[in-house]
Amino acid sequence: MRFDVVGLNVEVTDAIREYAETKSSKLTKFFDGIQQIVFRLSNEDHQQHSTFNVEVTTSVVKHDDFVANASGDDLYTAIDTAVHKSTRQIKDYKEKLRQAQRGE
Repeated sequence: MRFDVVGLNVEVTDAIREYAETKSSKLTKFFDGIQQIVFRLSNEDHQQHSTFNVEVTTSVVKHDDFVANASGDDLYTAIDTAVHKSTRQIKDYKEKLRQAQRGE
């Protein structure tokens, strides 16, 4: 699985990269067909009270990419929220596959 962290107006430190990778590694527990996860971190302005935006794009086998967005004053909280949304999307997709296999 390929993992990328891209920063737009945000310096991606080793701590941020490691945190994002640790959080996104949970996604592979829910679905084996994940090929790539890309985090796009951005900062709306360079002031002290700026808002961070996080976009998580998850590429899976035989499906369009899943995209989850989150924003917040704290970058780590925004990463948590975006990963949580991605987790929900992956779980819903996997449940849909299970239902199709059962013929329901």
